Amino acid sequence: MSDHQAGSYYLPEPSGWPIVGSAALALLAGGLVMWANHIAPGGWIILAGLLVLFYMMFGWFGRVIAESESGKYDQQVDRSFRWGMSWFIFSEVMFFAAFFGALFYMRVLSVPWLGEGDTNAMLWEGFKAAWPSTGPSGQTVIAPMTDAGPGQLSPMAAWGVPAINTLILLSSGVTLTIAHWGLKKGNRGQLNLWLGLTVALGALFLYLQATEYHEAYTKLGLTLASGAYGATFFMLTGFHGLHVTIGAIMLTVMLVRCLKGHFTPDSHFAFEAVSWYWHFVDVVWLGLFVFVYWL
Repeated sequence: MSDHQAGSYYLPEPSGWPIVGSAALALLAGGLVMWANHIAPGGWIILAGLLVLFYMMFGWFGRVIAESESGKYDQQVDRSFRWGMSWFIFSEVMFFAAFFGALFYMRVLSVPWLGEGDTNAMLWEGFKAAWPSTGPSGQTVIAPMTDAGPGQLSPMAAWGVPAINTLILLSSGVTLTIAHWGLKKGNRGQLNLWLGLTVALGALFLYLQATEYHEAYTKLGLTLASGAYGATFFMLTGFHGLHVTIGAIMLTVMLVRCLKGHFTPDSHFAFEAVSWYWHFVDVVWLGLFVFVYWL
C-alpha cells in the first residue's frame, strides 16, 4: 500500500537496503576472519564492509525519515515502533546480564573454589583465591605496576576517570531530559541547546574512556591477556563503550534532524527511542561503576 489512508497500517514498498546491509555484514565477517588469521587483505575488507554499512544506514534511515516526515506513520505504526524498541532494549539488558553473570560467577564462585585445598594442589600450586586475579599465575592485583613483580598488574581505580565518567553520563541523562521537555513544549531553542550538550557529553565520555584504556595498557599492565580480571574488565567496559558510541551517533542524527525542524510535540518517537537507549546506557554504566570499579 503506497498511499496512506486514515486508520490504515502503512506498508512500505519493497526495498533493496536489507540486501546491501547483508553484503556489508558479510564483508565485515569475512574481513575479521582474515584479519584474525593474519591474511593481508583482511583490514581492507573490513574497511570496505564499514563503508558499505554506512552507505546502507544513510540510505535506509533517510528513507524512513522521509516516510515519517511525510505523515505516513499513524498511531498503529507508532505502537509497533514502541514495541520493537522495547524488545530491542530488553535484548540489550539480557546481553549485559550475561556478562555481569560471568563476572559474578568468577568472583563469587569459581575463584574461591579454585583456592580450596585439594583443588589448589591439583591445578595451580600457590594460587591465591583473591579478586582481582590474573589467573593461574597466582598473582593478585594488589600493587602499582612499579612495585609489582612479574605477572602482576594494578586494578583501575574507581575514583579517577571512572567517577568523572559516571558524573558525565548522569549529567547527559539530565540534559537529554531537558531537551525532551523543550520538544514537548515546542521550544526549539531549548531542544537544540540541551541536545547539543548531550552529544558533547557523550563525546567527552568516549575520549576519557580512550585515555583510561591507554593508561591501562601502558602503565598498569592491564590488557585483554591479563587473566580473568583483564578479560571481564575489557569485555564489560568495551561493549558498554560501543553502546555509548552507537548512542552518540544516534543523538547526533537526532540533533541534525532537530536543527532541520523535524519532530513536533505530538509526534517524535524517533527522539524518544534514542532517549530510551541513552538512559539504558546510563543505567548499565552505574552497574559497571559499582561492580567492576568500586567493589
